[in-house]
Amino acid sequence: MTTITRWRPFRDLANFQEQFNQLIENSYETRGNGSALTTWSPAVDIYETENELVMKADLPDLNEKDLDVRVENNMLTIQGERKFEKQVSEDNYLRVERAYGSFTRSFSLPNTVNPEGVKADYSNGVLTVTLPKKAEAKPKQVKVNVSKNQN
Repeated sequence: MTTITRWRPFRDLANFQEQFNQLIENSYETRGNGSALTTWSPAVDIYETENELVMKADLPDLNEKDLDVRVENNMLTIQGERKFEKQVSEDNYLRVERAYGSFTRSFSLPNTVNPEGVKADYSNGVLTVTLPKKAEAKPKQVKVNVSKNQN
């Protein structure tokens, strides 16, 4: 025997709406009390030219004083902290998607990098670290004279 069950699509939709609203409210409560201010990791691009390695990191809304760049033991380390804005009341935020808090990124450097010449520049929310190559690591062009072998 088959049981017939009445389908009530709007009741299911109302349950879904209620669950969704609870999810959003819980998310705002978490953001509001500061517990969502967690570790984050900025996006980084690294490329190589003939004379240097260049690393660029996206660090918007970061104060320069909250940024530390070091080279030790063939390791480039970037540390910093993006602080949550207190200029706007937390109750006024409708959505908070950007991550806040401390971060650390470390990169092993090849032996070809000259640690004495490292330069860092922070401009328009982008940190650019230039790592020059040692002179012996730079490509050299050697002219070879070819003579005709007369046998």
